[in-house]
Amino acid sequence: MLPSAPPGPVSPAVRGFQGTQLGSGELPAGVGPPRQTGRPSLPPSPTLGGTDPARNLPSRLRAGRKPMKRTGSQCRGPEVAERWFRVRWAAAMSFEWPWQYRFPPFFTLQPNVDTRQKQMTAWCSLVLSYCRINKQYTMTVMEAQESPLFNNRKLQRKLPMESIQVVLEELRKKGNLEWLDKNKSSFLIMWRRPEEWGKLIYQWVSKNGLTNSVFTLYELSNGDETENEEFHGLEESMLLRALQALQQEHRAEIITLDDGRGVKFFQ
Repeated sequence: MLPSAPPGPVSPAVRGFQGTQLGSGELPAGVGPPRQTGRPSLPPSPTLGGTDPARNLPSRLRAGRKPMKRTGSQCRGPEVAERWFRVRWAAAMSFEWPWQYRFPPFFTLQPNVDTRQKQMTAWCSLVLSYCRINKQYTMTVMEAQESPLFNNRKLQRKLPMESIQVVLEELRKKGNLEWLDKNKSSFLIMWRRPEEWGKLIYQWVSKNGLTNSVFTLYELSNGDETENEEFHGLEESMLLRALQALQQEHRAEIITLDDGRGVKFFQ
């Protein structure tokens, strides 16, 4: 992480930062939360199947379907990676960017301490909002640098790699990010804590009278019945953390099934 910059004069070009009072994790006043408009919907994922009466699995599971084992960007081939970037750029077109994103000095960390603090708060808010709208859970630093998040092609400005590391480290300090390797080349972004995901999942289970039911992890995060829920598409590593939090509260138990892991919910 870069050392803290000493106090210094404030350039007239960046005084706009000082005029905006930002709270932790909030966007600047006058800028509403990002909304999603006009994004094409993806076809529903196949449901994991295999009815097992002995295990009291729901009858809606269909036989002969296996969950996809590949997750994250590590297994992407060149063609898939290129397609992934096109999808991300298309999604970025419907994202409501904050005013700072169109402000060239935003892409250079400012020397003034107060200005830098407000700038970092705005960057952290932007990263969390962008990942939430795009349901982005894991990313490599290289992907982040080339994504619209840190690269404004229209403005022809890109946040330098060392500055991206500063922003990501700030998110780690806030508890919204975990590094996935020692080299800090990939990370898990947590715009919701595992406990918060667990609460959402359990609310859905209770609302639909599904306590004492057993789900596979794939069905819970990718099944048709959860398609309209916020936790639909939740990456398995984060899903497991959410279920572990429920397990500690004795509201669920993670179990082993023939096709992998599952979970049983309790009242």
